[in-house]
Amino acid sequence: MDIKQFAELENNFMPGHNSCAGCGFPAIVRTIMKAAGKDTIACLATGCLEVTSTLWPRSAWKVPCIHNTFENAAATISGVEAAYKALKKKGKVRKQMKFVAFGGDGGTYDIGLQSLSGMLERGHDVVYVLYDNEGYMNTGNQRSSATPFGATTTTTPDGKVLHGKDLFRKDITKIAVAHNIPYVAQSAMHTWSDLYEKAKKAFAVKGPAFLNVFSPCPQNWKFHSSLGVEISKLAVNSNFWPLYEVENGEWKLNYKPANPVPIENFLKLQKRFKHLFEKGNEKIIPIIQEHIDEQWKKLKFQCKENFA
Repeated sequence: MDIKQFAELENNFMPGHNSCAGCGFPAIVRTIMKAAGKDTIACLATGCLEVTSTLWPRSAWKVPCIHNTFENAAATISGVEAAYKALKKKGKVRKQMKFVAFGGDGGTYDIGLQSLSGMLERGHDVVYVLYDNEGYMNTGNQRSSATPFGATTTTTPDGKVLHGKDLFRKDITKIAVAHNIPYVAQSAMHTWSDLYEKAKKAFAVKGPAFLNVFSPCPQNWKFHSSLGVEISKLAVNSNFWPLYEVENGEWKLNYKPANPVPIENFLKLQKRFKHLFEKGNEKIIPIIQEHIDEQWKKLKFQCKENFA
């Protein structure tokens, strides 16, 4: 599909939301909902997407949309999908419907992990989409288990002892893979074609699917609103955020940077990493680079790739 065909697809996530200028998730959600189509029921965990797209009396949604708390969006959409199956079995519903849940870090990595795991383990026919902005952005930029090593947040500030978060981020994509579900993938906000094709696959499978999508946050990553796409590209081209999918247990890399850029190119555009470039912190960026190189090597092995 070319960009013109993509643009002409029906929008089910419309203007009228109040997201920050340059935010990553509007593009993500619009792409996902183009793939889903109008016969879809969405459930939103509390978070940036929910508070900006459902401000009464306006809504950016052209499909039925349920708002739930941080921790139970996956449980709620599981119940909706189960009720639909029961009604369809009784002949009370005929239309073929799709089901999707959206959550940020709190609704997915942390507070909502138990309900997500339950949904995946029980095999509900639901697509779960994580718009990954690497922190609790809706409540003031507290660290989450998705926050990268070295990032300063309101709860992991740069100081004399610690220089931002001192732990590496949780790999929730691999946690989803461990549930042995039909489809899991990572994508990014700037790669519309990659994200669209992965969303189409996710909605086509029978059973649960999980999409983890890189979503830059200008407000709390502290970059100019015009740089979101550039930062997303740097995340992918530095191997900080690999694009891959796991389909019925088969791992596949979707993009292989010919010449990966140093991670400092990604870090230096964001003020949340500004302190890493100050005198006395010279050892931190090499630690981050070493970790990325190690994880990339493991992913290549998992995908049975033999490229350099």
